[in-house]
Amino acid sequence: MEARLLRVTGAVQGVGLRIFCVAIAAELGIYGYAKNLPSGEVEIWIEGPAKNLEAFINRLRIGNGFSRIDHLVSSAETAKYYQRFSFY
Repeated sequence: MEARLLRVTGAVQGVGLRIFCVAIAAELGIYGYAKNLPSGEVEIWIEGPAKNLEAFINRLRIGNGFSRIDHLVSSAETAKYYQRFSFY
C-alpha cells in the first residue's frame, strides 16, 4: 500500500472536483479524502496500489470537464489505512 498527498491548483473549487475524486477512487479501489483549502487549492490524500495511484492522478489531470488543474504537487507519504474515500 502506498500513499500520496496531492495539492492541486487551478479551477478546482466549485466545479465538482471532489465528487469526481470520489468516483475515480471508487473505480480504482483507492481510499483517502479530498478537501477544499482556504487558499483555493484542493488537498487530496490517496492510498492504494502504486499503479492505481498513478491512474488516479492521470484521471485527475484530465478532469471532469469543468475542472482545470494548473499545478499538481505530489508527495509520498506513509499510509494511514483509511477505510473509504471522503470529501470535505
